[in-house]
Amino acid sequence: MADNLERELPYLRRYARAVTGSSQRGDALVEVAIASLISEQGPAVDRLGFFTKLETAIRDTLPEATDAAGSDPASRSRRALLLTAMEGFPVSETATILGCETDEVGELMVEAENELTRSLQTTVFVMEDEPLVAAHISQIVSELGHEVVGQAVTRDQAIERCRALKPNLLLADVQLADGSSGAEAATIITEELGIPVVFITAYPQKLLMGREGEPVYLIPKPFRPDMVKAVVSQALIQNLRAQ
Repeated sequence: MADNLERELPYLRRYARAVTGSSQRGDALVEVAIASLISEQGPAVDRLGFFTKLETAIRDTLPEATDAAGSDPASRSRRALLLTAMEGFPVSETATILGCETDEVGELMVEAENELTRSLQTTVFVMEDEPLVAAHISQIVSELGHEVVGQAVTRDQAIERCRALKPNLLLADVQLADGSSGAEAATIITEELGIPVVFITAYPQKLLMGREGEPVYLIPKPFRPDMVKAVVSQALIQNLRAQ
């Protein structure tokens, strides 16, 4: 179980953080799930088993998690979308994790996607130094109904343009064109504007170690369009809830 846990821990953190909208709350839920598994002293647990136990911790800890309505940030419909699009579980395993029928998973995903499309259209800034990647990201978020108001390839350029354009969401690479830090730029921008940030990086595991100050929303490179849509939408939903 220890070997399996070491491999799956970053992904458990990623999912729990996305569900709760908080690094601290997400990591705490993962700890609860792991402690429960250790106390049971059962057979070795695989990826499906870890996520199923984490889902139990989410339901037991978050009152809103039992609500199937797509409008709630921690609802089953949103979690169904994150499990399939972000974590890559097939529908059958997603049903096992959520404790529902396979047919219901499809209904939950449609419900979540419809809700997201209707309610979350906003302005987005893309901080990415690879032109093709930036264009791909812009296309994906535009298909969701968002408006890409600007792009930048360096830290200082991103800060200056975001101060002027005041977007409502930041999509940021960690390493930028001149060697500057996208993470530093994101910290400054989000503190000044109070907007959520989604990091897009080739090394997401390095930002999922359980350290203080780690990001909540992460998308790995190479990414799939459905993953970008799911994580971006969850970030916006959680930000609206916080406001």
